[in-house]
Amino acid sequence: MATLTAGQAFPNFNLPADDGSHVSDDRLKGKPFVLFFYPKDDTSGCTLEALDFTALAKDFAAVGVPVYGVSPDPVAKHCKFRDKHGLQVPLLADEEHALLEAVGVWVQKSMYGKTYLGVERTTVLVDAEGRIHRVWPKVKVDGHAKEVLAEARQLAGAKA
Repeated sequence: MATLTAGQAFPNFNLPADDGSHVSDDRLKGKPFVLFFYPKDDTSGCTLEALDFTALAKDFAAVGVPVYGVSPDPVAKHCKFRDKHGLQVPLLADEEHALLEAVGVWVQKSMYGKTYLGVERTTVLVDAEGRIHRVWPKVKVDGHAKEVLAEARQLAGAKA
């Protein structure tokens, strides 16, 4: 499992989004961005996290830091999730787990005595040079989006 650390280059990626586009590190080059990795569309914690980032989407946009959610769910499921909850953050599909594995969030988990592979809820703030600015591992949803926004504001202010 890869361990993300501040200062290292963020892995290359190119993933389909819920709006029909593709989002890649090349497309985002030159501006900071946030990726929040979450386990599954339309589950309680994942819904709360996506709604919290949606509530702050305009604040992130105001500081020039786009936010993207990433899970292994397919684009069609992302579209249903987005529409059901009125989400305002793009959702990226990593069905092959390429980015999830590259950043080390595709991990062995355990529930009710059974082990399985899944996403460890993690958020990464990447700077304009494509380097990791900060990592939030094993995220607890409550208040998390506000904490990420505060860090994004600091990063954007440092570059202004």
